[in-house]
Amino acid sequence: MASIDRGDIISNRQDYDAVIVGASLAGCAAAIGLGRAGARVALVEQRPDPAAFKRSCSHFIQASAVPTLERLDLLDPIVAAGAVRSRMHARTRWGWIAAPAERAGRAVNLRREVLDPLVRETAAAVPGVELALGRTAQRLLREDDAVRGVVVRDREGGETELRGRLVVGADGRDSRVAELADVATKTLPHGRFAYGAYFEGPPPAGAPDSSIWFMDPDWAAAFPTDGNLVFYGAMPTMGRLAEFKRDPEAALLAYFADVPDPPPIGEARRVSPMIGKIEMPNRVRATTAPGLALIGDAALATDPLFGVGCGWAFQSAEWLAESLAPALNGEERLSRGLARYARRHRRELRGHAFLIHDYATGRPLSRAEKGLFAAAARDREVAARFDAFATRRVKPGRMLASVVPRSILVNARHSWRAAPKRRYRPPILRPRP
Repeated sequence: MASIDRGDIISNRQDYDAVIVGASLAGCAAAIGLGRAGARVALVEQRPDPAAFKRSCSHFIQASAVPTLERLDLLDPIVAAGAVRSRMHARTRWGWIAAPAERAGRAVNLRREVLDPLVRETAAAVPGVELALGRTAQRLLREDDAVRGVVVRDREGGETELRGRLVVGADGRDSRVAELADVATKTLPHGRFAYGAYFEGPPPAGAPDSSIWFMDPDWAAAFPTDGNLVFYGAMPTMGRLAEFKRDPEAALLAYFADVPDPPPIGEARRVSPMIGKIEMPNRVRATTAPGLALIGDAALATDPLFGVGCGWAFQSAEWLAESLAPALNGEERLSRGLARYARRHRRELRGHAFLIHDYATGRPLSRAEKGLFAAAARDREVAARFDAFATRRVKPGRMLASVVPRSILVNARHSWRAAPKRRYRPPILRPRP
């Protein structure tokens, strides 16, 4: 894997078209896109190990991001590495929701310990991309009220200026770049916590498809993935936190034993550490500033319940590369490209994020949501449209416009059929006195 070694840096300054801080999924995808468009890119990663991976993640990549993976030439290598393509089955109090196979979105499941090094190696192999491992962002360089680079520090304490027309923060929900740039940030509460782990054993029903359980307001999921493993995850409301803190594995097993149509986790063996995350506030940041752009969780960190983090990391990186490549090639002003990216990000994700953040409080399902879930469990057409929205292939407005009228009809028909029918008795005609 190509990288910048300490001995390769002769001076204290290096010049690039773009400096990307964070070499995880979003940063590497942006480097691939910008590098292939002809930009010279510095890809900075604080961890020194090229095989490092994100551990507090369930690995799930929503179907909405699959076209992006194809355009980045990543899908085939990911599948070759053992990724599992899966549809979504959702268990509700009204039964299972499963779209017809020919209309269902197909997600990608590959453990992050396999996925992250693969994507990082692909990025480092792109001409013009230089991977700088073991370096942390210390401060931003500014000129004329615009960001013009980053000062990074290596593990021996040496500092280097990495200058570029564009600086990209791809360093996660606790973004150091966003903090240094003092971008506007809105933090929204989260009312659930998460625990999960990888298990080896008999697969859940429907595998390789994924299964999720909406238990109103608690939630659970089973994601089959590479190596014949299954990631089992639970996201209860805070009332059960003490139980999980006391014995996470026992609490997880007991939790799944209580779900309707439970998977065979009790017959499986845990093969990874328990992953727990208690504080998960939603963070919404301004995606751009002069000379600066944020992608992935650095721009928008939402409730992991809906599994959008990995997919939106790839997608936002692609939107950035498409929007900024003309400016980095000298074809237009950088500010124009930044404005284009901000509009695209807002247009694609604002509606989804609004609904996700509202449900992240830990509240029960609303009456409208119950009606939608009930109709989706009863009607294949509603299930297909629900699946397109749940896999983030269509925006909320389009889904609601097409689903609400049919859901009302489906539920009304169900209620009429389920109502007790009284036997018709003709009236008794009596003669007048």
